[in-house]
Amino acid sequence: MIIKEMTAEHIKAAAEIEKQCFVHPWSEQSLESEMQGENSIFLMAFEGEEPVGYVGVSVIVDEGYMGNLAVLEKYRRQGVGRALMTELINRSKEQKLAFITLEVRSSNIPAVKLYESLGFKEAGRRKNYYKDPVEDALLLTKFN
Repeated sequence: MIIKEMTAEHIKAAAEIEKQCFVHPWSEQSLESEMQGENSIFLMAFEGEEPVGYVGVSVIVDEGYMGNLAVLEKYRRQGVGRALMTELINRSKEQKLAFITLEVRSSNIPAVKLYESLGFKEAGRRKNYYKDPVEDALLLTKFN
């Protein structure tokens, strides 16, 4: 597996991954808009030539706000998400971000465990944040 910086040529693949992973996927336009932010960090994982996952963080001043971490189902539990997050954390440190923060479904135990193993701590809860089904979001933050 290889992790590369995501470019405009990868947006279509990221949107396809979104469709397979989420009830309310981001569109190509939304992804492109997020990627254009100054200092934003978007990474894509490849197995051979196949895009298998991506992660993105929008940067505001020295703060990182993570959008989605998405990995195709057949590649989950194989270290793809961990590799993407590890590289994201390394790049956030290079850019001297104070922290990265994210929301995750409270029922998504595998994701919560991954984030916690990487040093993220619960900073709060957003009631009824998600739809289909309605569910709370855990707000997790990692300080650099």
